[in-house]
Amino acid sequence: MPDVIQLLSDHIANQIAAGEVIQRPASAVKELLENAIDAGATEIQLIIKDAGKELIQVTDNGKGMSPTDARMSFERHATSKIKSIEDLFTIRTMGFRGEALASIAAVTQVELKTRQAKSEAGTRIVIEGTDVKLQEPCAVNPGTTISVKNLFYNVPARRHFLKSATTELRHILDEFTRVALAYPAISFRLWNNNTEQYHLAGGSMKARIVALLGNAYEKNLVPVEEKTDLLNIYGFIGKPEAATRTRGMQFFFINGRFIRNAYLNHAVVQAYEGLIEKDSFPFYVLFLEVDPARVDVNVHPTKQEVKFEDDRMMYSYLNSAVKHSLARYNIAPSLDFTLSPEIQQLPSVQLPYTNTQKAETERGYLYNTFSDKDQAHFIERKDSLKHWKELYEIAKTPVTVGRDQFAGNSFQSAVGRETSDNSTQGTLMSDGEAGKSNGMMLIQGSLLATTVKSGLMLIHIRRAQERIWYERLLGEWNSQNTPSQQVLFPISYETSPQDALLLTEVLADLARIGFDIAPFGQNTFVVQGIPSGLPSGEEKNVLDEVLDHLKHESPDAVNKRTELLLAHMARRLSRNKHAIMQPEGQQGLIDELFACSQPEYTPDGKKVFVMIKKEDLEGMLGN
Repeated sequence: MPDVIQLLSDHIANQIAAGEVIQRPASAVKELLENAIDAGATEIQLIIKDAGKELIQVTDNGKGMSPTDARMSFERHATSKIKSIEDLFTIRTMGFRGEALASIAAVTQVELKTRQAKSEAGTRIVIEGTDVKLQEPCAVNPGTTISVKNLFYNVPARRHFLKSATTELRHILDEFTRVALAYPAISFRLWNNNTEQYHLAGGSMKARIVALLGNAYEKNLVPVEEKTDLLNIYGFIGKPEAATRTRGMQFFFINGRFIRNAYLNHAVVQAYEGLIEKDSFPFYVLFLEVDPARVDVNVHPTKQEVKFEDDRMMYSYLNSAVKHSLARYNIAPSLDFTLSPEIQQLPSVQLPYTNTQKAETERGYLYNTFSDKDQAHFIERKDSLKHWKELYEIAKTPVTVGRDQFAGNSFQSAVGRETSDNSTQGTLMSDGEAGKSNGMMLIQGSLLATTVKSGLMLIHIRRAQERIWYERLLGEWNSQNTPSQQVLFPISYETSPQDALLLTEVLADLARIGFDIAPFGQNTFVVQGIPSGLPSGEEKNVLDEVLDHLKHESPDAVNKRTELLLAHMARRLSRNKHAIMQPEGQQGLIDELFACSQPEYTPDGKKVFVMIKKEDLEGMLGN
């Protein structure tokens, strides 16, 4: 049998390595920006065309390279950072594996121009698919310029899997934002298709956050600064009112390197417990400085995943630092024992405590219980059944309720036809037939119970509203006749550049369900109309949630975007508890639910109601 194992060629090996490091244009942007930072640059310019597929160019004023270093930088595993295995565990620079330029050159056409400040001439190198086409002296300013053209030109299959220009541009802006946040002292400029997108002067961290993420954060930033023997934590967190329903405004940096870590994110979110809604996300830009020996950044080729020597220690320090900042700046609620002027004016506070009042208090049950030694913990035990007779009398007394407080004949029209016995007993049958319903009961504001012939029906109110709204919106969408409720005063909605791209992409879809939104300057939109039925003040929450959904939708979800958008809108519009507090509202809910084409499930497949058989109910009480 012939031998079948052989070594890969350098060309194929480089392309495989490129698949790990260069997944899309944004990957190349990240690597080139980090190289510029490692070169000591104080000014960095990024130019992109066609979302990076045509051109990615990074120019810096760093220290530049000699002709030999310029050529060696394109070899695999060529690095100036690591000379021994010990160096791998004390890394403080950005790139260090020596794979970036080699990987980029394997799948693009690259031109490099570089010059050291003391050299009279620079070096120009042209490489296509790892083949060096040209190396010659050139005139160039001190520093380095790398131009990456026609990404994946020699790997058509990889180029085919790139997303739309909007999606790829959004990923580039994500990488640019992370690098620019990590190094506020460095000046950055970004040009997109010959239009300047950013011009960020070097300055403070707060100024960089506002310049990158929007003026809305300027008044909502709370500084964090904690120094310990094990790590230092600094940066900014957002006030509770800056929390949004969209993820993406959370940034962690370990020793200047952006990372993703769900465990540390939980530490921050937990510190906001009780301050923000459950489905909201706090804003933060936090930097953790720790001994490099205590963290391993060499876990993943993108270096965005790290391992810590002690995760729990990091969690505790971070959680405490955030809580401390919230308390220090009077964000977190604290106990205030100072009586307000209104309370101080009450007669119970102003008038003296008389002897008669004192004697009455001392005769009271609570006073005696707490005064007797070891008796306080017997309060509930002694008093729990004291008034059981009164409770029984109340429970057995019939309640007189008007007929209008129960479900009327409209229920039967929504569910089925009236039974022939004409009894007043509720008889909604499991097969869909219905008689007159004589009553419903609201359970803890979230469930609606109604009697049926076979037992009991429990309806999840919010899910029922969600199904009703979904089918209503779907009908309006199909008829292309969605009413829009004009707002009295136009509402300004500011987003990050990445979110602005997403929102622009779906403006037509939002208009079709009743939103009247128009661009209003850079990364700002004006809302002039909202869907009919959307409560005032909810438009920002809805848009936040729509953006969050778009950012995390699966690649195959684009074709189903309409259904998902309508389902998301229905979920937001279904949070109206007041509509079912009155009997007529409860009846209307049932009528509309059973008029739906699919009343049993929400758009995402959750059960709306459940039938409990009479024998099952009896079984709960035993034989």
